[in-house]
Amino acid sequence: MMLRDILYRVSIEAVKGATDVAVDKIEFDSRLVKGGDVFVAIRGTLSDGHSFIEKALSMGAAAVVCEEMPDETIEGITYIQVKSSSAALAHMAANYYGNPSHNVRLVGITGTNGKTTIASLLYQLFKNAGYKTGLLSTVKILVDTKEYKATHTTPDSLTINKYLKEMEEAGCEYCFMEVSSHGIHQNRTAGLEFAGGVFTNLSHDHLDYHSSFAEYRDVKKRFFDELPKGSFGLVNVDDKNGLIMLQNTKAKKLTYALKTYADYKAQILENQLSGLLLKINEQEVWVKLIGTFNAYNLLAIYATAVNLGLESVEVLRLMSELESVSGRFQFIISDSKVTAIVDYAHTPDALENVLSTIENIRTRNEQLITVVGCGGDRDKTKRPVMAHIASSMSDKAIFTSDNPRSEVPEDIIEDMEKGVEPQNYKKTLAVVDRKQAIKIACQLARPNDIILIAGKGHETYQEIKGERFHFDDMETVKEILDQLNK
Repeated sequence: MMLRDILYRVSIEAVKGATDVAVDKIEFDSRLVKGGDVFVAIRGTLSDGHSFIEKALSMGAAAVVCEEMPDETIEGITYIQVKSSSAALAHMAANYYGNPSHNVRLVGITGTNGKTTIASLLYQLFKNAGYKTGLLSTVKILVDTKEYKATHTTPDSLTINKYLKEMEEAGCEYCFMEVSSHGIHQNRTAGLEFAGGVFTNLSHDHLDYHSSFAEYRDVKKRFFDELPKGSFGLVNVDDKNGLIMLQNTKAKKLTYALKTYADYKAQILENQLSGLLLKINEQEVWVKLIGTFNAYNLLAIYATAVNLGLESVEVLRLMSELESVSGRFQFIISDSKVTAIVDYAHTPDALENVLSTIENIRTRNEQLITVVGCGGDRDKTKRPVMAHIASSMSDKAIFTSDNPRSEVPEDIIEDMEKGVEPQNYKKTLAVVDRKQAIKIACQLARPNDIILIAGKGHETYQEIKGERFHFDDMETVKEILDQLNK
């Protein structure tokens, strides 16, 4: 492919050398560069690609895209100076793969909570409706029925376009994609053509990465600012940030809510462990999912499907068949009648939502035991808040390890304990080993009690001191409850 074709729509500040040269592929990791490649020097949070330009050239790079021209340049090598290397990479990736998002109807879901559930259930709904569909999510990547492992909520722009191209070639008509604040901030979604965008909610998260809540909010808003004319922007207006998202968008403005006036309105008629009875725009539907937070998710799914052209009655029928997503309010009931719930809730808002849902469906004749931890090397300010929520809304709260990463687990738990109010101290335990914490919760549980294991959900590993070890909350609690029942 010619370099000049790959550079279409890239904001170029200076060029040294020829652009009418053939290049093999695009790389932003100098270790992967081969002869004839174009190397894009990206400034990352841990390293700066500009430091690896010389390495890329020694590996055979034919061209370099960078924000700063090197002091010394080599004859016969093309150097392209751009304002933003990450934005350039996104446009180059889209061009390299033939702009597949023009031919697959792509919907991005952003917000603090609900992204995975909405994207995954939209995939499920459209598959059940008979469409070939793609999914780019935290849990997995699906090209129709072919599954790939996911490594990031929003992959890098080369990976996104590679999978979108595969979806296009497989005949997928739709793709549902989680869009994280990191992905937006790092321009991973630039160069993509979205048919629609969905905003779920905004709460305390990623403040280890964003300097403030306002910056976190504005990064999310940028996604809607960049939606094209002819697309739709669907936002939850029960969240005070919902309408902010639509302020500067060119997309068709749509709203959904449970509490306020909106284009798409839902009412919870019944909320049980077996499911929800919802009234959506005056039509009733029974679904297998549980809780107010899922009522919001389902309303967003309904509105998205209708705006993508499906008939409303057919959408309701398909919604009634939806199965819950792995690690999102996933529950089992043991032989001894103990209910164990595994949920990904790793933010204060998500934890409060899950505990409120349990509160609404419990009889109060049983005790609620919550096992929860907080991730290491991440936003420390949410630790005491999550401990406060867990200890005040549960009969017993066990603080344990999540993914401690490079931090000392005991230090994380100590940060959490600072949020426990004096009247709740006696309800808390600190158990560093996560398996042991789950075991103690199971040993404390009597028939009809409820155990909530929060924070990791679908994850099948624990990250400790840079190493990943196999660990699955649902697998662990099933195994322990089975052993105790023998």
